[in-house]
Amino acid sequence: MHGRIPWHERTTLTPEQRAVYDEIVAGPRAGGPFQLTGPAGRLEGPFNAMLTAPGVGGPLQRLGAAIRYATSLPDRSREIAILEVAAVRRCDFEWYAHERVGRGVGLTGEELAALSTGADAVTFDETERTLRAVCRALLTDRSLDDALYARATADLGEHMLYELVVLVGYYDTLVLSLSAFRTPLPAGEPPVFDRPSPEPSPEQDPTTGRGAPPRL
Repeated sequence: MHGRIPWHERTTLTPEQRAVYDEIVAGPRAGGPFQLTGPAGRLEGPFNAMLTAPGVGGPLQRLGAAIRYATSLPDRSREIAILEVAAVRRCDFEWYAHERVGRGVGLTGEELAALSTGADAVTFDETERTLRAVCRALLTDRSLDDALYARATADLGEHMLYELVVLVGYYDTLVLSLSAFRTPLPAGEPPVFDRPSPEPSPEQDPTTGRGAPPRL
């Protein structure tokens, strides 16, 4: 099972695709706690889709590597932010991958459970609480109000806040890719989040699912 995009087999890649592939598998992500490649060296998660358009996929994966390995965000803070994106967006792959990374940087089972459900994590310090509030506001409101911006610049500083905004945008982009292309979890990994059936919007007829006439 490969979702909507066929698996890009390692032996059939174009030179441009192969350059992106090599950057991913030979880069700092290699040897991490989650599965990066599957059978025949095929890339798992969002990385397979990056090979479809290597001119965009290459810079995108380099941005991801910079976010993971070249920011001032402490490891715990970075993983809290990524897991907040995964939980708010109910993204199985990003949770599957970064729960493992999070445990490796010291997040406890109780903290991970709180992140996955949106509950308060009493062991988070004030900076981590601010970081989490910023992530949630960016994901739900797509902005920061004045009070939260002031809190964020006081607790994180402008430099780290900028890195955090880019992180949220990058992982939200990965979530869109995973969702649009129906990218599966690695073989044998169970889904993390339930998928309730969406309720009809007010603009839909609940019996037909068709949109209501436009308002003029």
